[in-house]
Amino acid sequence: MRSLRRAGVGVGLGVLSLALAAPSASAHGTFGRATLTGFAALPAATFVSASDPSGSLLGGTPSNGITPPFDDQPIQGFSGIVRNGDGTFEVLSDNGYGNKANSADFVLRIHRVGPNYGNHTVDVLGGINLTDPNNLVPFALTRPDRVLTGSDFDVESIQRAKDGTYWIGDEFGPYLLHFDRAGRLLQAPIPLDGVRAPENPAGNPNLNSSKGFEGLAQSPDGRKLYALLEGVVAGDAAGGLRLNEFDIASGKYTGKRWIYQLEDPANAIGDAIAVDDDRFLIIERDNGQGATAKFKRIYLADKRDRNRDGKLDKTLVADLMDIADPRHLGGSSDTFTFPFQTIEDVVILDDRTLGVVNDNNFPFSNGRTAGQADNNEFITIRLTDSLHADKRFLK
Repeated sequence: MRSLRRAGVGVGLGVLSLALAAPSASAHGTFGRATLTGFAALPAATFVSASDPSGSLLGGTPSNGITPPFDDQPIQGFSGIVRNGDGTFEVLSDNGYGNKANSADFVLRIHRVGPNYGNHTVDVLGGINLTDPNNLVPFALTRPDRVLTGSDFDVESIQRAKDGTYWIGDEFGPYLLHFDRAGRLLQAPIPLDGVRAPENPAGNPNLNSSKGFEGLAQSPDGRKLYALLEGVVAGDAAGGLRLNEFDIASGKYTGKRWIYQLEDPANAIGDAIAVDDDRFLIIERDNGQGATAKFKRIYLADKRDRNRDGKLDKTLVADLMDIADPRHLGGSSDTFTFPFQTIEDVVILDDRTLGVVNDNNFPFSNGRTAGQADNNEFITIRLTDSLHADKRFLK
C-alpha cells in the first residue's frame, strides 16, 4: 500500500503542551484547566520498510477504510516516548496489531521523529529494529534472524538510561528488556517475581493478557526504574495496580512496591513517568472512544502516601476531555477533547508543558472520526502553574 503514505518525508505531527498547576498535598486536589497550545497529527497510513508485507494475519478484512495486508509496515501504536533535547523524540511502537497471534509480521521498532510545530509537520528521521543477535531470549522467537516481533513481546513503555541504552517494559512476561543504542538486547528478559501473564512460557498466569508493564519511569539520578502494571494481580484489591522498584546497578527488583488505585476498576493506565524522586505523572483512561470516551486524565501520583491509606496520593493534573482551546488549534470549538481509546504517551517538555500522544491501534481505532482510522496525534497543553519537576528532567 505504498500509495497511502511513506515515511521519511514531512508529515503532520502534533504535540500537546500542558501547563501544570502547583502540586497539592490532598489526594484529589486539582490543577487548573489545561489549555491547548499545539496540535498536529501523524497520518494513520504512514509506512516504513520493516516487515514487508505486514498485517497478513489480519484476514484481509477492511477496518475503517483500510484493507490489510500492507506492502510496508505501518508506523503506528505509539506506546512510549523519549525526549531527545534537540526537538526530536524517540517513539516506541507497540506489539503491532493487538495480540500475539496476529503480530508475527510486525517488527518491533523505535522510531526517531522530528516535529515542526510551526507548520504542524514531522519528519520520520529513521529508527532501529529491536533484535536479539546474542540468543539471550530463552524461548523460541518468531524469526530465525532474531529480529523481534509483536508475537515475541508486547513493548509498551520506554526509558533511556544515562549510558544511552534503552529499558523497555513488556506485557507478555511481564518483562523488563534492556537494549543497546542499536536496539540489540543486552541481557535475558527480566521477569517480575510472582507475576505472570498468559503469554509467559512459565505458565500459571495470575495477570490478564495485555496487562503487564504499561508504564516505566526512571528516577532523576538514573539508578532506579519504576514499572507499573496495567492490570491487577490475582488476589489484589480491585483497581489496585502494583508499582515495582528496580535497581539498575544490581539488575534486581528491590522489593519496594506501591499501589496506584484506579478511579474505577474498569479503567486502565496508559503511561507513567517520574517528575522527581517521589512523584509520577500517570495517564488513566476508560476504554471508550469517540462518543463513548468519558474518562481520559493525567494524575500526579505521590508515593509518600500522606493520608496513609496504603496507596499513592493522587492529584488531578489534566482532564484530556476538557482542554481549553481559545485559539481553536484543534478545531472550531472552544473546548478540545482527546477522545481516543488508548492514550499511552506523556512527556515533560518544560516545567509547565507536557506532550501527550495517543496510540491509534492502526487500523482499528476511530475515536476522532467514526469510520476513519485514527491518526497519531501529538498535542501540547499548558497548565496554570509549574510542575516543580526535578531539574534533571528539564534539560
